[in-house]
Amino acid sequence: MLDFFKKTEQALKRTRESWFNKVTGLFDRPSITEELWDELEELLISADVGVATTEKLVTRVKQKAQADRLRDAGQVRIALKEEMAGILKAAPAMRVRQDGARVTLVVGVNGSGKTTSIAKLANLHRGRGCSVLLAAADTFRSAAISQLQTWGARIGVEVIATRPGGDPAAVVYDAHQAAASRRADHVIIDTAGRLHTKFNFMEELKKIKRIAARANPAMIETLLVLDATTGQNGLAQARSFSEAVELTGVFLTKLDGTAKGGIVLAICDQLKLPILYIGTGESLDDISPFDAGTFVDALFEPVGGRLDSNG
Repeated sequence: MLDFFKKTEQALKRTRESWFNKVTGLFDRPSITEELWDELEELLISADVGVATTEKLVTRVKQKAQADRLRDAGQVRIALKEEMAGILKAAPAMRVRQDGARVTLVVGVNGSGKTTSIAKLANLHRGRGCSVLLAAADTFRSAAISQLQTWGARIGVEVIATRPGGDPAAVVYDAHQAAASRRADHVIIDTAGRLHTKFNFMEELKKIKRIAARANPAMIETLLVLDATTGQNGLAQARSFSEAVELTGVFLTKLDGTAKGGIVLAICDQLKLPILYIGTGESLDDISPFDAGTFVDALFEPVGGRLDSNG
């Protein structure tokens, strides 16, 4: 966990230095004033927390401060961290049975870092001693197939693929058959980086998921790879994908490339989707399973003062 905390802390460096250091500075004041609340709202919105989520967050903290008669700014700061962690924990991750191959259908728009995220996820599972198969169901681009095959060769994972332009649903079927014969622990399916506004692309994605669900619907996780640098625009993508294929979680990439990491709060609050993983850099090991307490602590301070993530 310490290593994951360091990775999360490093990924949030820009966000912390740009916005949340200013938030922390608000609570260096000796007392709580209306000006503090107004400035807090402005800073959270600027950090891409979003208007609706910011209003909910600040209202809850104000109510807690009044109910508990908090007068010290430091106590209110702790209350803010607790409320933020509460929002991040409100969307629980899906739990699946472990009596067969766990299937992860990975969706997302072009440029979100989807294929690299698949490689990171496969590498993470491999590091835990699990056997993994990759399915190259993005058959529209030959580069997508070859890229996934390159990653597979690099990390020692078999890739089930077909020719460019082939039927992606057939790739998914073949991957299921291969997983059963090889007793694989995980099957991770790449899909085309389809635009979330294209109806026919979404319909095809639904078909792929139906094929993937035939083996065991209870074992399927549908993971949206979302680029953190898209900010609030990413919410529109997430809504469209969620309506089409019932997302079970989000892999938030390029968190180290944005100064507005508050989008994590908006995703969990507005879409009720759990963040399952975050991308913390460009290398294969730059991935961290998401932990609400670790994330909030890393926003506010590099060391010390950790919230109990299990509470």
